Amino acid sequence: MKRALQIPGAPAPIGPYSQAILSNNTLYVSGQIPLNPQTGELANASIEQSTHQVMQNINSLLSEAGMDFNDIVKCSIFLKNLDNFTKVNQIYSEYFRSTPPARETVEVSKLPMDVEIEISCIAIKDK
Repeated sequence: MKRALQIPGAPAPIGPYSQAILSNNTLYVSGQIPLNPQTGELANASIEQSTHQVMQNINSLLSEAGMDFNDIVKCSIFLKNLDNFTKVNQIYSEYFRSTPPARETVEVSKLPMDVEIEISCIAIKDK
């Protein structure tokens, strides 16, 4: 059984998809961009600001599912410029204090709303 999570604490989808799907004890979070859910504006003054906003959006979805960053087992990071890799890693690491999830980071030519970063993840809540 699957349940779509659509919460006010994360940006509304800009296409035909769910913000996240909870199936049993697994949460599949769609790619999050640095869209501030309260203002509807992009948080894109810097790659650091954008990364924090993306992680806050992910946190809102995790919270709705009764999870936190410790439950994430896999992340995918998409960057328009791989030169930002070190800066993104610095911010990203603040959210994973213990065992970080498996991950890949790839450079892409374009992202939704022409943002610099998008992150998706999978989280599993142990029973």
